[in-house]
Amino acid sequence: MSEHQSLFQQIKSILYLVLAVFCLTSFVTPPIALFLGLIFSLVLGTPFKEFNKESSKYLLQISVVGLGFGMNLQDSFRAGSDGMLFTLFSVVSVMILGIMLGKIFKVGDVSSYLISSGTAICGGSAIAAVGPIAKASESEMSISLATIFVLNAIALFLFPVLGHWLNLTQHQFGLWAAIAIHDTSSVVGAGATYGEEALKVATTVKLTRALWIIPLSIFTSFYFKSKEDKVAIPWFILFFIVAMVVNTYFAIPAKITHGIVSVARQSLTMTLFFIGAGLSRSVIKSVGLKPLFLGVTLWFFIAVISLIFIYFIY
Repeated sequence: MSEHQSLFQQIKSILYLVLAVFCLTSFVTPPIALFLGLIFSLVLGTPFKEFNKESSKYLLQISVVGLGFGMNLQDSFRAGSDGMLFTLFSVVSVMILGIMLGKIFKVGDVSSYLISSGTAICGGSAIAAVGPIAKASESEMSISLATIFVLNAIALFLFPVLGHWLNLTQHQFGLWAAIAIHDTSSVVGAGATYGEEALKVATTVKLTRALWIIPLSIFTSFYFKSKEDKVAIPWFILFFIVAMVVNTYFAIPAKITHGIVSVARQSLTMTLFFIGAGLSRSVIKSVGLKPLFLGVTLWFFIAVISLIFIYFIY
């Protein structure tokens, strides 16, 4: 290796570490972190491939557990009483349709499953939870997350406009946003744009949908089990449940739980940088636009079906 090449490698490594640490700050959102990693990988390549792979795997699981301290079981179940049957229908139908369309579009079993999970429940959080269970590769995680985040960004601006155009009430829009928009952050943003009541309804209903991560994670362990594997509930899902129970039934100071959730969110953001940095040009070329097309199709399905349900029942 020449002196210039060695210097370039050192600069690339330093820049990689600086960006990773920068993703721990409040200035960087999860979508931005993912795309920073993607751009870094496509332009410069990943300097620490093994570290990138291992750190994204374990940090992702730890982050999911930390997020459990921000969820209250009782509040979520109360919020879920509004449209519980339709929530069940929407989750199951999106998963079945996504798996079927994934085969038709030739997306890949794992990628189509992850995109379906993100669409059915709560975007990046659902993908983060089921990805390790499905033994998803860095490229499969990155492509699925990128697909969901692109649609989230569109929904944040498009849904409030459509809501006003359709003359939806605050309550109707809150329900629609909670069901049809993937990530909680975009749900909160769209709800806040529409109005105070819409924000309250959207946030509480979305929390209930997030609880579906638990049964979906258990189902995933069966769905992707090979003949040699033993079925086991992943440790981090068990700790995720424990974290929710502790947050609900134990008098832990709010400062502590808020601190844990804050750290978990920022570590998840840094994890998304690692995941994005693990994607190569060859993988993107081999995948093409198929995952995005699958994501748009599923998104259109759940948005239209939920709108019809809400429009005529509420």
